[in-house]
Amino acid sequence: MSRLRSAGLLPFRIHSELEVLLAHPGGPYFKSKDDGWWSVVKGLVKDGESDEAAAIREFTEETGWDPPPGAWVPLGETRLKSRKTVIAWAVEADLDPDSLDPGHFILGDRSYPEVDRVGWFTPDAARVKLNQAQGIFIERLELHLGNSLGVQKRSLRERDAQDRR
Repeated sequence: MSRLRSAGLLPFRIHSELEVLLAHPGGPYFKSKDDGWWSVVKGLVKDGESDEAAAIREFTEETGWDPPPGAWVPLGETRLKSRKTVIAWAVEADLDPDSLDPGHFILGDRSYPEVDRVGWFTPDAARVKLNQAQGIFIERLELHLGNSLGVQKRSLRERDAQDRR
């Protein structure tokens, strides 16, 4: 597999509305970055490793949690500006962000968490927080779940934007 490929999981839950769990990268570079910097829980696919195995490994390494049981919803791929391809699956779960226990990496002489925080976000909030290219995963999840309310809201926003032009 190419070193420019990542695989990950996007946990989701439905309480009063759809919410997705996003991860904020750890380390000094990302400390003060917020909107546009969050991500699905993902990481690089190692040579000879399947995408699914990488998603499982990275989820555990980055959060300290076992991957949620249940069926995985394929969300397809997207390409980041860095040219890295990201493949993701959604899985229903209700994880507690306060129980995050991330793995760490060494930079210089310091240790940093892979992920410094996770949070539950509505689809609209997630689109703001996520790396722009990963927003497609939210749309695909909404379509899979038949979340017509989210699709209708997007369609209305798009029509409003066109009317203002």
